[in-house]
Amino acid sequence: MGMKPLIYLDTCIVIYLVEEHPIYQPTIEAVLSDSFGVVCHSPLVELEALVLPLRLERNDLLAKFRIFFSINRSLHMPYEVFQHAAELRARFSLKTPDALHLGTAQYHGCTEFWTNDDRLRNVAGSLAVNVCGGMSKTTLSS
Repeated sequence: MGMKPLIYLDTCIVIYLVEEHPIYQPTIEAVLSDSFGVVCHSPLVELEALVLPLRLERNDLLAKFRIFFSINRSLHMPYEVFQHAAELRARFSLKTPDALHLGTAQYHGCTEFWTNDDRLRNVAGSLAVNVCGGMSKTTLSS
């Protein structure tokens, strides 16, 4: 029996889950319940997700994020991730954080990269999965 597939969660997906987004959370949880992979994130996901709760001094939300991060696998970001991210950024004009997320997922051999960002889907090909069902942020706000 082989290892379980690794599923890298983009920051937006983690935020939707932890903050219990009324539209996205149920969809993501349904996909998670059908998944048999190991849920992963990077230190960059932690950094990005914790900024707003820290800024707002929302200790309740900080605690929820810390629990989430403690029960899922954190993937380290060695030098090679940054080198690969530079190549992704140069080749596809990605923003630095997006290149680092994708570079981390690829470095660790993740089988899926869950996001709600179609730009990342366009670069990552079949690795990227829009688990929010193609609902964009602009669609929701109109």
